[in-house]
Amino acid sequence: MEKFASVEEYRNYFKELIEEERRAEKEFHLNEIKRLSGEERQKRGRAILGLKMRYVGEFLDYKIYRFNRNNMPEHQIKVGDIVLISRGDPLKFNQEATVSGVGRNFIEVMSKEPIFRSKLYRLDLFVNDITFKRMEEALEKLEESRFPVEILLGQRTPKIEAVEGVNSPHLNPSQNRVLQKCIKSELFLIHGPPGTGKTTTLAEVIKQHIGKKLLVTADSNVAVDNLVEKLKEFKIVRIGHPARIESHLTRYSLDVQVRRHPRYKEVEKIMKKIDDLKHLQEKRTKKPTPSRRRGMSDEQILQLAKEGRSFRGVKGEWIKEMAEWIKIQQHINKLYDQRNQITGEIIGEILTGAEIVFSTNSGAGSEFLADREFDVVFVDEGAQAMEPAVLIPAVKAPQLFLAGDHKQLPPTILSGRRELMETLFERFTKIYPNSAETLEIQYRMNDTLNRFPSCEFYECKVKSADEVKNIKLSDIIPTPPAQLGGDTPIIFFDTMGKFLETQKADSPSRYNPKEGKFVRWCVNQLRESGAEDGWIGVITPYKDHEEYLKKLIEGVEIKSVDGFQGREKEIIILSLVRANPQEEIGFLQDLRRLNVAITRAKRKLIIVGDGKTISPHPTYHRLLEYIRKNGKYFYITPAIEREI
Repeated sequence: MEKFASVEEYRNYFKELIEEERRAEKEFHLNEIKRLSGEERQKRGRAILGLKMRYVGEFLDYKIYRFNRNNMPEHQIKVGDIVLISRGDPLKFNQEATVSGVGRNFIEVMSKEPIFRSKLYRLDLFVNDITFKRMEEALEKLEESRFPVEILLGQRTPKIEAVEGVNSPHLNPSQNRVLQKCIKSELFLIHGPPGTGKTTTLAEVIKQHIGKKLLVTADSNVAVDNLVEKLKEFKIVRIGHPARIESHLTRYSLDVQVRRHPRYKEVEKIMKKIDDLKHLQEKRTKKPTPSRRRGMSDEQILQLAKEGRSFRGVKGEWIKEMAEWIKIQQHINKLYDQRNQITGEIIGEILTGAEIVFSTNSGAGSEFLADREFDVVFVDEGAQAMEPAVLIPAVKAPQLFLAGDHKQLPPTILSGRRELMETLFERFTKIYPNSAETLEIQYRMNDTLNRFPSCEFYECKVKSADEVKNIKLSDIIPTPPAQLGGDTPIIFFDTMGKFLETQKADSPSRYNPKEGKFVRWCVNQLRESGAEDGWIGVITPYKDHEEYLKKLIEGVEIKSVDGFQGREKEIIILSLVRANPQEEIGFLQDLRRLNVAITRAKRKLIIVGDGKTISPHPTYHRLLEYIRKNGKYFYITPAIEREI
């Protein structure tokens, strides 16, 4: 849906979609926990069993616990994820925590609450409901939006005004044209194809607005931290869980800045008093548990203690001890109120004094920013976030600038609702084409690698900068391997139906064992020629193939297409997996994934796949024709088969 007749129609449309996505995400994990044994879920990398735990210490207000075991299995749990901690059955009892560190044999988590005691623990990858709640809140408060609601609904074209004469020496002409339109316009979309400096341009745009109240967001913590890195010369505050912020940037986090504030000593004194009182409570009083209270209220206990009476079989001595516990608790509660008031004043002072506030889209709905208004909101990764997620920051300012590329990966949607895959960025480019401009010069890859995606996905608009146009493998490897096409930037290895795909019984994904071994052979050829492991990236569209490759090849980065979005390597090997007599390509039909996969390489792209399976698709057919004319097209020979 591109335009809406009313706020009510918009709200109802997205509320239904959000609720469906929330259910799908929770059900995905809970159903898997119900359906699979712990061991089976562990095999899929979404649970770890038999962990021991020890308390490590504290960081800010969080307690840190380390879970470890010998022979830690491969898993998908990463820093910033929410995990369920249980004794073995998370459906019976669990506790949520945030992952703060991952090592070869351990996982560290942060929790505000102490974690229960057990001999052994199980960790399960889970989901966080907070983002869904914040999307709903943004929808509920649409009438209070500072961004013009009629623009959001598609009822009024935004005002676009170019400010002539504004130029940054760090930007090229197309980037400066964007800069000029991102000063006074109500809305502008920075469309950044691969390697065109989208984030650099956005950072320069933000600098032009210093002096106003600025909020900068993105869907992922990584993207937010990239912008923090580019703008750390300013007075900035980064909102977010410390476990999710790059360690070298935590000094900009709100938590750390609160603790460095001169008034925080008052908070520390209060916390010391609270700790002392809790210790006193524990040693000298009796907690009025339900079994001890026997129906008595706090007021009754205090009165009976004053009168020195017993009640309902509870000795007067016990009543006195419970009364003492209540008095101490009342004092503790007052101290907590004092602490919260001082902390709130410190936070307010820090946020008011900041030149730029950074958060994820979801973080923009946190209690720290709930009632804060801004002059301008900037959103990076605008084409990778669901529209209701972008709405969380967007409603906070009258000006909105989005950066993204709707020709690359869309948001990850588990409910299968295609309506959520069309982002606000994409919808605005359709209904307000004059509010968008494409960056035209790429600084990543050799021109032979650039020309196909430029013409296939970007109307041939994207040109190569002079400094990268002719970069090649021999600049960094004296003699590139002839078996891999030498210095030719793009090559295709046709497996000719010899390497067929296969599938695990309990998985919808695919993998291709022989193709995996051939990829290992390619990596070894590159290594023998002098390529460093850090220069090589292996990409595949299929999770099961990624896991298979990781068992075969160590040392080089192997990821799904999603894992490589926004990244680059000198050399990329793309393993397509699909090879079957039916010529079915399934998942490969998502051309946005193809676009991402073939635009990560700077100097050399090696594509491995079955030509007969993929060539019936028109885009893949054009890609293979392009490689035949501009690169090298190889066939798997018996000699190569023997080598792998």
